[in-house]
Amino acid sequence: MPQARMPRRKVTVIGAGNVGATVAQRVVETGLADVVLLDIVPGLPQGKALDLAEAAPILGYDVGVIGTNDYADTADSTMIVVTSGLARQPGMSRDDLLMKNAQIVSDVVGQAARHSPNAVIVVVTNPLDAMCHVALKASGFPHRRVVGMAGVLDAARFRTFMAMELGVSPANTCAFVLGGHGDTMVPVPRYATVGGIPLPQLMSQDTIERLVQRTRDGGAEIVSLLKSGSAYYAPGAATAEMIDAILEDRHKILPCSAYLQGEYGVQGLFVGVPVRLSRAGVEEVVEVELTDDERREFGRSAAAVKELVEKLGTYA
Repeated sequence: MPQARMPRRKVTVIGAGNVGATVAQRVVETGLADVVLLDIVPGLPQGKALDLAEAAPILGYDVGVIGTNDYADTADSTMIVVTSGLARQPGMSRDDLLMKNAQIVSDVVGQAARHSPNAVIVVVTNPLDAMCHVALKASGFPHRRVVGMAGVLDAARFRTFMAMELGVSPANTCAFVLGGHGDTMVPVPRYATVGGIPLPQLMSQDTIERLVQRTRDGGAEIVSLLKSGSAYYAPGAATAEMIDAILEDRHKILPCSAYLQGEYGVQGLFVGVPVRLSRAGVEEVVEVELTDDERREFGRSAAAVKELVEKLGTYA
């Protein structure tokens, strides 16, 4: 007699565009959880989910994946990933997206949270840090169960440019980025390493500053090349790393947008910092020592996030 199958973890991905579909692909291909891909467009999530399901016999995964337009299908999710919203277009700043995406995020998070009151929410929609505030209010969740995907992506871009410059494996690099996910982000070269060697020992200050600026412009660079749409492979991979850290209770330290309550001198804002991720969400905000210049840059970045949040009005 076959044994009853234990219920499996469920990850709901809201938004079946390029980022959402890539997140879903990475989660099912690694066997992390069943996936529900949700979108308002009839047929879009269903078609992408069926396509992913038909890849299972080839790739060997056996987790489930469904597409839906109904939030009832997302019930009892362990995690909710919010990718829905308007994508950046050439010449459009993240700030331009603010009010339109706030309305979208408020609506989708409110509906999803009602069906999965114990979930951890990962926000991907831009402007990222501001949308975390929207998600926090719309869900009513404790702030530790709302976290933004930003620093993992920004750090990956910084690491990529470091590896390109030095001609080494990207896997050999380590770095993190602080601050808001935008033009004011703060890569910290002093803490970046290649094979354990501090970055300032491997390249000139002028080269480091060039790579820092390219990191800040990383998203815009891809938008300008694509002409239509924005990045999704690296954002999808960054989101999947956070999902893995949370579902597998890894207590992994990653740079993410987290709600600060005095850490780094910031009160009541989601800003990018190193955090320890576990099944509970943001288990701890990790404070690192900053120089006076780094702290000033971080303060300017936090101020830029605060300005956006103040514009949100009732959404935050």
